[in-house]
Amino acid sequence: MLTELVELPGGSFRMGSTQFYPEEAPIHTATVAAFAVERHPVTNAQFAEFVADTGYVTVAEQPPDPALYPGAAPQDLVPGALVFRPTDGPVDLRDWRQWWAWVPGADWRHPFGPDSGIEDRLDHPVVQVAYPDAAAYARWAGRRLPTEAEWEYAARGGATTTYAWGDDAVPGGQLMANTWQGRFPYQNDGALGWSGTSPVGTFPPNGYGLVDMIGNVWEWTTTQFSAHHRLDGPIESCCGPSTPDPSVNQTLKGGSHLCAPEYCHRYRPAARSPQSQDSATTHIGFRCAASSR
Repeated sequence: MLTELVELPGGSFRMGSTQFYPEEAPIHTATVAAFAVERHPVTNAQFAEFVADTGYVTVAEQPPDPALYPGAAPQDLVPGALVFRPTDGPVDLRDWRQWWAWVPGADWRHPFGPDSGIEDRLDHPVVQVAYPDAAAYARWAGRRLPTEAEWEYAARGGATTTYAWGDDAVPGGQLMANTWQGRFPYQNDGALGWSGTSPVGTFPPNGYGLVDMIGNVWEWTTTQFSAHHRLDGPIESCCGPSTPDPSVNQTLKGGSHLCAPEYCHRYRPAARSPQSQDSATTHIGFRCAASSR
């Protein structure tokens, strides 16, 4: 069953930020046409329905093409994906390799490796999906992935504040999104008890009634990443490639359950992050959009 679409009127808004990370600048006026966006990220149950109907095989389930990864050791060219593993204690936060591991056999059905599963998390966002996988699902659903501007417009929910819900990260002590609670990357007390992804809709909706726009999982957009906002118009790919180009970075939005203020203060609508098209990880998912008729 596809997620309900929420119709948004479109319009102009102030996009970006100059308060946190340089790639979020400059603040500029962006305009989006009326469109619709799914109320929540695509879940494991929904992605399973897509795979059952089409027989689709995700990027993480396929051996990497040696031509795309010159110099890679043959033993590394096996199906797999990146899995977050907490460290034993404080580490240098400049080296992400300390908490990310390439795990053969990790994929959307087995997000942490061959011995893991999703039977108890069918209502969680699907993860371990690369950009072509998200685009393939969207095509099957008769929908598309959102642009970065559409995504940020939707995430703001009509607000102009730092966070989607206001200027206080935790208003009145209420946790508004699934983000890291503790000391990254070794101590996580869990967001409302969830360490890792949480069921969609666990946290409050934004002003447009959309849930999990912030936190839980990063989400793919069709906008290619640039070091700062391109005022001459971003590069978009309307349909997404059938095979990934590891040299091309797409823009992710929304932050995830791994975002912590000391490392990744990106649980805000303006935040953005680059990710290569072939990346599948335990903290990236997606939701679909549709153009208004």
